[in-house]
Amino acid sequence: MGFDLSSRLAARRAAHLYRQRPLLESPQDVQLTVDGQPLLAFCSNDYLGLANHPQVAEAMIEGVRRWGCGGGASHLVVGHSGAHHQLEEALAELTGRPRALLMSSGYMANMGAITALVGQGDTVLQDRLNHASLLDAGLLSGARFSRYLHNDPHSLEQRLDKASGNTLVVTDGVFSMDGDLARLPELCATARRHGAWVMVDDAHGFGCLGPRGAGLVEHHGLGLEDVPVLVGTLGKAFGTAGAFIAGSEELIETLIQFARPYIYTTSQPPAVAWATLRSLQLLRDEGWRREHLAALIRRFRAGVGALGLQLMDSPTPIQPLMIGDSERALQLSAGLRRRGIMITAIRPPTVPQGTARLRVTLSASHSEADVDRLLEALQQALAELPENDG
Repeated sequence: MGFDLSSRLAARRAAHLYRQRPLLESPQDVQLTVDGQPLLAFCSNDYLGLANHPQVAEAMIEGVRRWGCGGGASHLVVGHSGAHHQLEEALAELTGRPRALLMSSGYMANMGAITALVGQGDTVLQDRLNHASLLDAGLLSGARFSRYLHNDPHSLEQRLDKASGNTLVVTDGVFSMDGDLARLPELCATARRHGAWVMVDDAHGFGCLGPRGAGLVEHHGLGLEDVPVLVGTLGKAFGTAGAFIAGSEELIETLIQFARPYIYTTSQPPAVAWATLRSLQLLRDEGWRREHLAALIRRFRAGVGALGLQLMDSPTPIQPLMIGDSERALQLSAGLRRRGIMITAIRPPTVPQGTARLRVTLSASHSEADVDRLLEALQQALAELPENDG
């Protein structure tokens, strides 16, 4: 009797799905020291290169001096500092919404929003490729939960026809493993015809998309009526940590009253909020970061095409190179690492069976020479791979 954990772990190893944590021994940047080895990394979500920006680091230090280290309690007890409040106001301004609510992580933001808004007797409809946190929240909400075909408004419409109660349509903005964009104008129009609300988790869109870096909703020129619930994370393009939900006054007050992951969690360290205010200013003021990133994306895609390889259709910093077989994805990742390049092999269950890939991510901190070095290493590592048995 008991838990046979050894067999579970052995089965995962045999399927080439075992995961290990690389040990980072340097600050977050494109040039890293990992497990003692210097590497050029293309696997971080630090899209604008702000995670180790000297001004953001200095703001964090200033925040510690002013606010101390810990949040101390939940926001509703005595953990809601002036730093948190200023950041919420700045995020509301960035998104063009009346209010924003800070959360301690993106997972908690998605869990809190969905479970506070729908429950038994309601319906939640999600894209089948949504992030795990969204899917988990849908299952735990108690609402009738269904997934529509990826980025397919017609499939959504079919499910909306059968929906009951309050209906929430939930989609990633930028899909984190494919890098493609949600078809928001069509999805929002479809939802509106059925009186449903739309929630967008734009974790990978903020900072990278939109004229001011305000993400996919800004990119499409949509407003609060189209997307009543907008979620973003701060640990990616913002370079810090945490998450937020932006929306109407009534939405934010409802979440403060009913979102359990908000109510029952200690607030993030106020110094993190203070540093995020600085990164938000850089995100808004230094548009060259988005322009340089877009140029690197074009350069990489052209170079991969010249190698005769096919990338998934992504205009974002997420550029997945589809391999298919998990073992071959690991072999290619290892071949790149031998050449000083770090790209993680993404395997099931993070992605569907048979779609293992190298998830290349670009940063504004990369140079054109970095991209060229990656392309050269990729060509060499691919030539080393054993023949695919099919």
